Amino acid sequence: MATLVSPAVELAPFVNEPYTDFTKPGKAERMRAALAKVRAEFGRTYDLLIAGERRKTGSTFKSVNPSRPSEVIGIFEKASEQDARDAVEGAYSYFPTWAARSMAERAELLLRAAEIFRSRKYEFDAWLVFEAGKTWAEAEADVSEAIDFCDYYARRALKLAEPEPLVQLSGERDEMMYLPLGVGVVIPPWNFPLAIMVGMTTAALVVGNTVVLKPSSETPAIAAKFAEVLLEAGFPPKSFSLVTGSGGAIGDILVSHPKTRFISFTGSRDVGLHVNGLAAKTPKGQLWIKRVIAEMGGKDAIIVDRETNIDQAVLGVLYSAFGYQGQKCSACSRAIVDQAIYDEFLDKLKSKVETLTIGPSDDLGNYMGPVISARAKESILKYIEAGKKEGRLIAG
Repeated sequence: MATLVSPAVELAPFVNEPYTDFTKPGKAERMRAALAKVRAEFGRTYDLLIAGERRKTGSTFKSVNPSRPSEVIGIFEKASEQDARDAVEGAYSYFPTWAARSMAERAELLLRAAEIFRSRKYEFDAWLVFEAGKTWAEAEADVSEAIDFCDYYARRALKLAEPEPLVQLSGERDEMMYLPLGVGVVIPPWNFPLAIMVGMTTAALVVGNTVVLKPSSETPAIAAKFAEVLLEAGFPPKSFSLVTGSGGAIGDILVSHPKTRFISFTGSRDVGLHVNGLAAKTPKGQLWIKRVIAEMGGKDAIIVDRETNIDQAVLGVLYSAFGYQGQKCSACSRAIVDQAIYDEFLDKLKSKVETLTIGPSDDLGNYMGPVISARAKESILKYIEAGKKEGRLIAG
């Protein structure tokens, strides 16, 4: 493959990846073909990837299609505590080699990854539809964002490789440069199983860190396919590890390992606080203070005042509250509405909500697919019952 970047080449400005318009028959047909192709891969087994070694553990778990839980997406290895330790040790050993590569070389690999994602976009859309329960549009947005991360971080890395302008004091010659940290543990969520995972992983890799990736057990197939992209793009097999399995079994090992340098986490508040607490401790043999980047869950509100365009506000709340079944980090959990327009707003929102179509996410006609798991369903039903007692049911 031809070289894409060099220190002397200026890349074109960053531009967001355009979304596919599935209302066009040709695009819809390509997506249906991708769904059929991916469905034909259901039930495959996937190994752990640890510092270039494919590994089986003798203990497995299944990933299922939340639209049809009887369908097995894939069978995955449960990493043991020793597997987790080996992954960190392997990443630590390879770190000096990977860090020694030039920023331009690493950025070139990341731009290759973006191109591979583009060439396999419909396929990745299909994996998100089946394993994460995303509708076509939601899957397309997720994959497009993953491509954006690859393109953007490659460009940012090249900028970081340039000398920073500094004030030069008399008698001094000063310079500033950025250095990679070491081993990063990346723990992404299931609700943006490709975009957030790709963003956290590639941001670490492109600047010279090595990575141990522990994906959500709800969406491990998407992580395995991402690992395929990294390897196809030319990232060294030892530059990252993919460890699947229970976060409860190996998460603490990965976070607390003395050779782990930083943790990138997206998930619930309780788990995030636990990660932060573990990382704050300094076990024997640890030479640094670990860094934690944590994006945690919350309750988002949309405020609607009397001067707003009510129809636009209704659509904004509708899309935010019910897009991807309300499972996004940014989902609207409550609307705070000015009393002067409250009744009109509520009537219009109710009418819109009642038109939403619900069903399997591989059917283009459905606006909402399934929630991610039976446990999520049970939790939501409990909140609905609580809502009926604390307020009144408007639709549903």
